[in-house]
Amino acid sequence: MVTTSPSLLPQNQPVLAVSTVIFALQPNSEGKLALSLPLVRRVREPFAGQWALPGGPLGWNENLDDAAYRNLRDTTGLESNYLEQLYAFGDVSRSAGYQNAERVVSIVYWALVKADVASQSIDDENVRWFSADSLENLAFDHQQIVSYALNRLRNKIEYARIAHGFLPDTFTMAQLREVYEAVLGRKLDPGNFRRTVEASGEIIATGERLVGSKHRPPQLYRYNPETSTTFISRKQEI
Repeated sequence: MVTTSPSLLPQNQPVLAVSTVIFALQPNSEGKLALSLPLVRRVREPFAGQWALPGGPLGWNENLDDAAYRNLRDTTGLESNYLEQLYAFGDVSRSAGYQNAERVVSIVYWALVKADVASQSIDDENVRWFSADSLENLAFDHQQIVSYALNRLRNKIEYARIAHGFLPDTFTMAQLREVYEAVLGRKLDPGNFRRTVEASGEIIATGERLVGSKHRPPQLYRYNPETSTTFISRKQEI
């Protein structure tokens, strides 16, 4: 029989929580698309007054995915068209003092929302959008969590259909490239980008063009439901 040493048994049961890193693309001060995310201001200790990721304890009869959607909706008013489990964060010292628990284990999700959806977030002094690359003094270990999520997003967009989570159903090639550039944080050569994406078969022309353009209206595309991946090579940097 395998027994557990008494010293390894917790004095208090750990709290299991669910948090969500929500990414959207919004214009920055220069008018260019940039990654942003909503944070909520903590109204109680620990870390009262500091900004944190949306989240909360897991309900007793609640599935993890359901909890992520609920926390996303309740704290920010947002609905995501892309939600994926990211990682579990459970260092012993990460949440000292939280509800008298010796430790809190957080199951973290990351979500993508389109710009029109992001604009519908709760209008409250305790909910605010921040630039994803310039965050400071977040509560708990949420700075580390955001950094982890950013790396995951930037790595995954180069081989998966992540950009679709930021785009409308139809889009131009320039709009698609702008999403990649905003997420990756670097310029991509337009010609190489077009050739790579068209050769992948990931997107297909709709036969329609964008209306309202001053010059020759650009072609509109949509994602091909029969394919699953897009790879943008790092060699396309300029």
